[in-house]
Amino acid sequence: MKKVIFIILSTLILMADGLPQSIKSTISNISKNGQITLSTSVPKGRSGIIVHNYGNGLFAITHTAISLGGNRAKIGEYKALQHKSLPTIQTEPQKGDSLIFGNLYSNVLLIAPDEQSYSKITKSIKNRVWIHPDMYAYYLINSDESKITLKNLKKFAIENQIGLIAIVAKDGIRVLDPLSSRYLRKLPLNINITKAQSPFYARFEQIDTNIFSQADKKEFPAYYKGIESIR
Repeated sequence: MKKVIFIILSTLILMADGLPQSIKSTISNISKNGQITLSTSVPKGRSGIIVHNYGNGLFAITHTAISLGGNRAKIGEYKALQHKSLPTIQTEPQKGDSLIFGNLYSNVLLIAPDEQSYSKITKSIKNRVWIHPDMYAYYLINSDESKITLKNLKKFAIENQIGLIAIVAKDGIRVLDPLSSRYLRKLPLNINITKAQSPFYARFEQIDTNIFSQADKKEFPAYYKGIESIR
């Protein structure tokens, strides 16, 4: 028994070290096709932000960026924190602007098959903010979604400032950047899972479903079948 417990704890510690960290860089060149050259190499699929320094201590996020691998990245529109009362920033990316890839990687949504695996994983990692899957479950119901998709994961992540999605699969934990829709890595996990809640673990018994009509309730696919379709 002690040996089994040691193996599980060792694997969880490995996972804690294996989740992607943020990487800082700067723009060293800008191409006409919307791509930029970075001052440092960044693994492919990492999403982040471009920050412009206006001087006098004034900084603002102007765009998003997704690494293409190596020293290349593509720029995109910054859509988070949009509000009609906030001014729209019109500043174009400039040479010397700062980039932070994985600026939200501390905020993680864990999709797990049962409460036991969810609890063991989240309790073993202390340096992350875990977004409870109850929030995602509400989102799916309110959005009239019938399954987990890269599209609704991305939209949910943008609305809730989430940087990573960790998905428990049979072959390990798949780490997804929802903004780039790219799996960054797969981590080993040695936990004996005997049951799987559909479509994923959430405290449905604590959610008041009376606010939804009977017609809104969806028939979700079984857990492992559902997550295998997230491509």
